[in-house]
Amino acid sequence: MSTVLIVLVGILLFGLLIAAHELGHFIVAKWCGVKVNEFAVGMGPKLLGHQGAETLYTLRLFPIGGYCAMEGEDEDTDDPRSFQKAGAGKKLLILLAGVAMNFLLGFLLFLGLCLSHSTYPVDVIDSFVPGSLLPAQGLMAGDQFLSVDGHAILTQGDANLFLTRTGARADIQVLRDGQKVLLEGVDMTRAATIQTEDGPRQGLGVNLAVRAYPASLVDRLRMTWYQCIDTVRLVWISLGDLVTGAVGIRDMSGPVGIVDLMGQVASSAETPVGGFLRILYFLAFLAINLAVMNLLPIPALDGGRILFLAVNLLYTALTRRRLDPKYEGAVNAVFLVALLGLMLVIAASDVLKLFGR
Repeated sequence: MSTVLIVLVGILLFGLLIAAHELGHFIVAKWCGVKVNEFAVGMGPKLLGHQGAETLYTLRLFPIGGYCAMEGEDEDTDDPRSFQKAGAGKKLLILLAGVAMNFLLGFLLFLGLCLSHSTYPVDVIDSFVPGSLLPAQGLMAGDQFLSVDGHAILTQGDANLFLTRTGARADIQVLRDGQKVLLEGVDMTRAATIQTEDGPRQGLGVNLAVRAYPASLVDRLRMTWYQCIDTVRLVWISLGDLVTGAVGIRDMSGPVGIVDLMGQVASSAETPVGGFLRILYFLAFLAINLAVMNLLPIPALDGGRILFLAVNLLYTALTRRRLDPKYEGAVNAVFLVALLGLMLVIAASDVLKLFGR
């Protein structure tokens, strides 16, 4: 794919994710009887607009966001169909609808990819690195990994991830000749010493291989669900690494970096069809990533609004009064500016990385 085409595809895909998220809010808001003033895809100046019977539908310049502007969302109003006049249950449904739509989109994309495969892959031990002491601790060639330190091996690639991240000792469960075998306290520090160009280093001590089994319809549905759950888990692991300082701002990517990565993913495929399938996988991952991130209890995100809903319910129960919506609106506005600022910093970092800095 050409660079221009990749950029255009990236913009369209971001638009799809945003539209799906905001469409979830829009559909459920309408279903709950809440008035929607504007449904927008993108942020910034308006490019196109259509005034419906009640709602203004707009396409805006920057494909980095979008919104479903409901009546009385951040301020009090006398309109009986405002968001503030809706019950707590309806508010919660509306706030969760965007996340649900992104998760559903990710699930459907993963389902399409899984249905296109006739087999499902699993991680097994192919062989051991010379000098590895793992065989003496009970592991055998042909073992299929089921869990590492309580982390279920859901998809191919999980075994390498969790073996790499585990501590000095690990409880490992494998499938051997149709039987589950639990090996407790496997000493990972004694796995193997591998000679590299930079000198000796500790390695996993095992060479992993992929074994493929024929996949029934039930297997493909299970693969789809596991892929979704595994993606959620990977997002949480990444957030944990960010909090602990294991990764920094330079390791994060915004729209610019994601489009660049999308281009790398597509161009690494041997055929155009393979590139298209890899982009679909990437889009499914991003859809579920967006769902998880929006559930974080940060003001300006859906999770933050849900947190405010809970706080408001508690405040009302204790004082018999309702919090003034203007306070929530002010906090959301401040955090929105902060999030946009963070996006600009990440975008600048992405551009510098493109030029090798």
